[in-house]
Amino acid sequence: MNNGYFTLKKPLNERPMNYRVGCPERDAVMEELERQAAMTIDIPCIIGGKEVRTGNTKACVEPHRHANVLANFHLAGKEELEMAIEAALEAKKTWKNMPWEHRASIFLKAAELLTGPYRTKMAAATMLCQSKNPYEAEIDVVCELADFLRFNAYFLQEIYCTQPESSANVWNRVEYRPLEGFVAAVSPFNFTSIGGNLPTAPAMCGNVVLWKPSSTAVLSNYYFMQILMEAGMPAGVINFVPCNGSDFGKYVVSHRCMAGFHFTGSTEVFQGIWKQVGENITSYKSYPRLVGETGGKDFIFAHKSADLEALICGLVRGAFAYQGQKCSAASRAYIPESLWPAVRERLHEELKDKKPDDVRNPKAFLNAVIDKKSFDHIKEYLDYVKHDPDSEIIEGGNCDDSVGYFVDPTVILAKHDKTRTMVEEIFGPVLTIYVYPDDKLEEIMRSCDKSTGYALTGAIYANDRLAIMEMEKALTNAAGNFYINDKPTGAVVGQQPFGGGRGSGTNDKAGSAVNLYRWVSQRVIKESFVPDKVVLYPHMEE
Repeated sequence: MNNGYFTLKKPLNERPMNYRVGCPERDAVMEELERQAAMTIDIPCIIGGKEVRTGNTKACVEPHRHANVLANFHLAGKEELEMAIEAALEAKKTWKNMPWEHRASIFLKAAELLTGPYRTKMAAATMLCQSKNPYEAEIDVVCELADFLRFNAYFLQEIYCTQPESSANVWNRVEYRPLEGFVAAVSPFNFTSIGGNLPTAPAMCGNVVLWKPSSTAVLSNYYFMQILMEAGMPAGVINFVPCNGSDFGKYVVSHRCMAGFHFTGSTEVFQGIWKQVGENITSYKSYPRLVGETGGKDFIFAHKSADLEALICGLVRGAFAYQGQKCSAASRAYIPESLWPAVRERLHEELKDKKPDDVRNPKAFLNAVIDKKSFDHIKEYLDYVKHDPDSEIIEGGNCDDSVGYFVDPTVILAKHDKTRTMVEEIFGPVLTIYVYPDDKLEEIMRSCDKSTGYALTGAIYANDRLAIMEMEKALTNAAGNFYINDKPTGAVVGQQPFGGGRGSGTNDKAGSAVNLYRWVSQRVIKESFVPDKVVLYPHMEE
């Protein structure tokens, strides 16, 4: 038994490498990229610390070169998912009693492995598997994931230190137990960091987890699972189970011991899970904690006083970085008439030579969208707009999937602010702009707030401080992450905790203690040093 009070210093955010021409890190990651591209690896399920191969496999390909298979991964079915639940619950017997500093040490070591010997390997895997350019991969799989691991350990320490007041003769204390059961984690393709955070945040709190990675991000997620194992994570604490979503819902979400569900993905899927949990509510051992960050129809709203160059930078980076496949990406913009001629001219200048390309071309600002399903979904919107009298494509609009799933950065001009592409989530490199009369600011802000069911991110651009105050107030509920004179993407762990409300999720901010509170269950203990022994109250005495 230890008798020390161990503390962690508040971490600093991991600094990204810039991959400039001539730097050794750039050469190393491009060399590693080619090494991985030349292989086709076999990815098993990992259940109870053991590799499990089912023989039912799917291919993981390069989105920008979809003929090249990077890996074949084994899908878990009913037997494997039930095995994973059993392994998790068995591991919990010792994991929940492990002193917190030992749990934290595993994830802190994983962060050091990630930012040290595995940095290049993880960056290259994310570039290849998820079609990210070097900088996007670096800030995702290295910096943000390491930040999650380090800051969550620090936040957990702060939670454990939060204790109630005690009066004379009484010692009140709170213990923060893990949830009673297991946590199910379902992660998306677009951020390896989210893939890593969804299972590790609950696990750090003493929970055991079944992790379903996205089939289009399974390579980088598998390598991170290997890092966790090398860092000393006990067998069964996190079980890596790629599988079909229907099987996960049928055999995992419906299990009576599911105590929590940690999710990032589409609004429709999360709502389906919520309905399933509601239908099964009487069969659960406890009420499951449902934590989700889902879709968005994120906006940039410009005031007539906005700085033109800052606005252009925000529009281009906010809408088209990583092909617009960020939950926070700007997909609608409101531009005042007085600024529009200059905005249109500058947008054209910025986009005329920004064509999507293979990640092997470091000059490519955009790469490929993630898969055929996504490509077809985006193409359907572009085909619709070409015949829509209320919309006009003024930049881009072309797409080609012959070699990779490439979609040009596209700007649509809308004749009114409720066209289909102004209100529906597309999740691709498509930005729709509505030009509003300068004197209709208040009216259009109300429309921006109410025209979609989402409330994830939003940005305003203005130099007039009174206008900033007015816009900030009018759009209070329109975004969980709100930006002033900055693009609506790029939330940093520990600086801008991330999440939204309405149809965008439960707003349990990832990158803060708020999220970790969802994975602990409090027990309040009151100890009386000298207990009462007299039954009657004073006023009842003679």
